[in-house]
Order: sequence, then structure tokens, then C-alpha cells
Amino acid sequence: MISTNGKPNHLYFMGICGTAMGSVAAAFRDAGYRVTGSDANVYDPMKSFLEGKGIEILDGYKAENLPDEADLFVIGNAQSRGNPEVEAVLSEKRHFVSMPELVKECVLRGKRNLIVSGTHGKTTTSSLLAWILESAGENPSFMIGGIPGNLEQGARFTESDFVVLEGDEYDTAFFDKRSKFIHYLPEIAIVNNIEFDHADIYNDIDEIKTAFGNMVRIIPENGVVLMNGDDANCRDVYAAQGHSPVKWIGFGEDCHTRISSVDYRADETEFEIEEETYVMPLNGEFNVRNGAMAVTAARAAGVSPDAIREALLAFVGVKRRQEIRGVTDRGITVVDDFGHHPTAIREALTGMRKKFEGSRLWAIFEPRSNTTRRNIFQEELPDALGHADAVCIAAVANPEKVAIDQRLDTDRVMAELREDGKPAFYEPNADAIVERVKAESKDGDVVIVFSNGGFDGIHDKLLEAL
Repeated sequence: MISTNGKPNHLYFMGICGTAMGSVAAAFRDAGYRVTGSDANVYDPMKSFLEGKGIEILDGYKAENLPDEADLFVIGNAQSRGNPEVEAVLSEKRHFVSMPELVKECVLRGKRNLIVSGTHGKTTTSSLLAWILESAGENPSFMIGGIPGNLEQGARFTESDFVVLEGDEYDTAFFDKRSKFIHYLPEIAIVNNIEFDHADIYNDIDEIKTAFGNMVRIIPENGVVLMNGDDANCRDVYAAQGHSPVKWIGFGEDCHTRISSVDYRADETEFEIEEETYVMPLNGEFNVRNGAMAVTAARAAGVSPDAIREALLAFVGVKRRQEIRGVTDRGITVVDDFGHHPTAIREALTGMRKKFEGSRLWAIFEPRSNTTRRNIFQEELPDALGHADAVCIAAVANPEKVAIDQRLDTDRVMAELREDGKPAFYEPNADAIVERVKAESKDGDVVIVFSNGGFDGIHDKLLEAL
């Protein structure tokens, strides 16, 4: 690696405004590197965040953007052949890496790496775990696919022995189709759950299980994998691939570490694990599992139960994970949630039902992810959305990228919801949804927006209109 004292000096990020790329770029800037980059979609809030760190951002991809003095070009996994900057780097034989590879070589070697993986709950669990270590005085490095409220940024690299990483099974780059978490040198690995997702790169659940099995296979003998003992797919993965010590965590009697004595309350949940009682300001069964995994990983890292209890009570959540964006004069609450998988939608609505007991729940859903734009979950989505009292669905995002015979049929989703007696509305865009909710909503309603994108600023539009 071209560098000084073993580290590159100038990093150039292609796709720097992506959530993960932007957070990692800022963390390297904070760590003393020179960082520049480019993106085709340079807009706030990431634009202002990066510029506030002193990072120069070029708008658009052009071969002439590439700085002669850059030591290393970091190519994001959204980039592909045909990108002018990618083509120039390849033609000129410049030194390039993926973002996970960069983190592995410059941050993770020799560290105690705690990886949080699974189809659901990665961001919340990794945020909890990083905050527990921070609160306990460990000053951990972390890389998280969201913004933890207690930590106020998605990535940070320190001199601590501990690194907490959200480990994604999505592929690494156009030149490296392995899952990103393969690069993260895990000592302790959490597997929250395993379901089918990422239909653009995986054909079936067996391919997903193989990807998780590849990660489980590289956990060392002095490490441990913490797996959901109530999840049959997790059991299958470990049976086929596991060599390191395993601890099964869950509600079942055959789990090594059982979750018990759960008390769901409006604004917090109490649970017991390893003969210790904890309270956290989150609700819903999925969050209990997230909390149990974070607690168990923190205990394996040497944090005391008392320090964990103190940290959990002070946890303020994660942006875009059941985040309350505001309450109108009519008492209507607007909630932002990143959920886009049917299981995540169902569990979020179940948790919101406990938090806002007696209120009418609206589910506003944008089929935007590479999986939910397809008809993979055609049967499951009506059931998940049916946990709300009223539903609005937007048009499938970028429909031209999915063949019509593979595309989600929103009319069918609407029809099934209406057959079950749910008020269900299809609207083509955010503005039309706002008008529909304005006309149909009642004082005291709770409107939960499910999208893994910006959804045309629908949250602020709802708060203004209502």
C-alpha cells in the first residue's frame, strides 16, 4: 500500500455521499488522513456534513477528477464498470480498494473486532453495543449504518482495542462479490437472525445462509459467535459451518443464554438475561433480542452488568429507527422508520402499538429496496402492513429497473388489505400521500413512514400539512 508510516496519506472516495462511505470518509478525515471524493448525487445532509469536516467533494464522475497525488482510490459498491473514474483508475493501473478492504487494512488488524450481523436489527444492536463500550470508558472505534443518537456520527476510529462494526451480507464491490462482513476479522460475531433479502444479488435463502456461513467459518478459536437460538436458519448455518465456540441466545429452553421476565412498557422494556435484569428505553420483541445480543457481547468484552445497566438507561436510539420526527397541533405523531422487509415492518408496527396504545396507526410504505420492488414478498407484505389500522403505498421506485413479471403488484397488496377491512390507498408519490393522509387522518393518529430512502422529504411535508 502506497503510504507513509504504513498508512496512505490521501484517500479518494468514489461515491462519497453514500451513508456508509460518507461516514467512513469522515472518520478517516478525523483520524488525520487527507480525504477527497466524488459522487453523482451531492446533496444535504451528507454534503454539509462532509464539507464541515473539510472534505472536498466533486459533483459527478469524470476522469479528470482523479487527483494525481492520491495514494489510494476507494471504490464504493454502488460503482460499476462504465463509470469514467473507475475506467480511468483501471486503465492507469492506480491503486484501488473497496471500503471494507480499506477498513480491514487500516483499522482492524490486531484489534478486538465485534461484528453485528443479521437480516434485521444490525444498526440498533451495533449502536447499543458501541454505546455500552463508550459509556464504560473504552472509547471504541465503530462503523455503523446509521447515526446513533449517543454518538452523533456513523463511524469513528480511535486507538482503542475495541471496534464495533455493523456487518452487512451485501456484496463488497463490483470487483469483489464476497459479503462485506468477510473482511472484518471478527473476534465476537453476533448473528441476530437470517431471512431472505437482497434479491438483486442472492437467488434464494440457501445462498444467504452460505454467505453467513462464510463469516462464521473465520471466527477464531479464541472468539465466539452469538447466534439467535430461536432461528432455524441460524441453527442450520452453524451446523454446516461453525468451528468457533457458539452461544445460543433467545427465549427457547435449549438456548445457552435465555431471555426471560420480559415486561413491555410504553416507553421502555425490562428483561432478564444471565441472572441480571436490565431496562432500556426501547420496545418490541425485536428490540429485546437486540438488547440481549448487545448485553451478551458487552459481557464477553469484559463490561460489568452495572456499567451495562447505566448505558442502556441512557441510550437515546438511532436516527431513522422508529424515530419520532414531530407531533402536530392535532396530536398527530410522525415516525420515521428504515424498515423495508416485511418482518421489520411487522415488528416495528407491533412495537409502536405498545408505545402508542389506543392510537390509530398509519403505515406509509415506499417499495424502494432492491428486494421490495420485486414480488419476492408479494404474499408477506399485506400481512405485515395489516398490523396498521390504515395503509398508504407509493409507486414502486425506479420500476424500469425491474421486469414487469418480477415487479411488486401494489394493486394486489391494496386488494388484500381491503379484503381484510383495512383502509388502504395507493398514491403515486409523496405529495399525493400527504394529501390523502391529510384528508383521512384523525386527531391523535400515529403516522409511521417506512422507507430506506429520503422519500421526497415526506416527513416534513406531513408535519406541515397536518
